[in-house]
Amino acid sequence: MNASVNPTISENTQVVRAAGVVGTATFLSRIFGFIRDVVIAWFFGAGLSSDAFFVAFRIPNLLRRLFAEGSLTIAFIPVFTEHLVLRGKQEAFQLASSAIRLLFIMLVIATICGMLCAPLIVRVIAPGFSADPEKYALTVTLTRFMFPYIFFIGMVALSMGILNALGHFAAPAFAPVFLNLAMIGAVFLISPRLSDGIHPVFGLAIGVLVGGALQLLLQVPFLIKKGIFFWQKARIYHPGLKKIGHLMLPAVFGAAVYQINILVGTLLASMLPEGSGG
Repeated sequence: MNASVNPTISENTQVVRAAGVVGTATFLSRIFGFIRDVVIAWFFGAGLSSDAFFVAFRIPNLLRRLFAEGSLTIAFIPVFTEHLVLRGKQEAFQLASSAIRLLFIMLVIATICGMLCAPLIVRVIAPGFSADPEKYALTVTLTRFMFPYIFFIGMVALSMGILNALGHFAAPAFAPVFLNLAMIGAVFLISPRLSDGIHPVFGLAIGVLVGGALQLLLQVPFLIKKGIFFWQKARIYHPGLKKIGHLMLPAVFGAAVYQINILVGTLLASMLPEGSGG
C-alpha cells in the first residue's frame, strides 16, 4: 500500500526550504556588505574620492530602489502567476519574454539619458560639489561610468520576479553577494594597478559594473532551465504589461518617500566639508 503524501506538508517544507535559502543569502550579503564598506573606508578613506563615488553610485541606486527591486518584482509576480494559472504556461512565458524585451529597451534609453544628463543630475542632488571643480568633475565622470549599472540591476529585478514565481529562490537571493564580492575584489585587484592619470576610485566603479553583470549572468542559466529562452520571438507589448504598470505605481510612490529623505540628506551633505558627502 502506497503512502500518500500530504500536499500541505510538502508545501510547508518548500516554504521552509525557500525561507532558509533566502535567509542564508541575506545573511551572507550583509556580512560581505560590511566587509565591502570596511575595505572601501580603509583604501579610500573619507575624502574627495569616496565622496564622489558614493554620490555617483547613489544615483543609479535610487532608480534601482524606485523602479527595479521591490516595485517591479512585486508588480510582476502576481500578474505572471495569474497568467500561469489561468492561461497556461505558454501565455505566461510570452508575458515574461515581452517584459524582458520592453524592459531592455527602456533601460537602454534610461542609461543613455542618464549618462548624457550626468552633469545636471550631479548639480541637482549634490549642489555643494559645484564649488570644488575637481570633485564635481570626478563625480560627473563616475556617474556616467556607473550609470549602466541600472541596466544590469533592472534586468536582474525582472529575472528575480520570473524565477521567484516559478519557485526558484537561490539565484535571486544570492545575487547581491556577487556585487559585494566584485567591489571588494576590485579594490584589491584593480584600483592599485590604475595609473596614467586614472583615479584609483575607477577601480571600484569597475567593480560595480562587473558586480551588476555577474548578478544578471547568475540568473540566465536558471531562466533557461525553467524554459525562458531569450532568442525566441516575442512581441514587445503584451496586454499583461499594462496591469504590471498599474500595480507598480503605488509601490514606486511608497518607495519614493524614503528615497526623497536620502536625496535630501545627500544634498545637505554635499555642502559640508570633504568626507561628509557619502
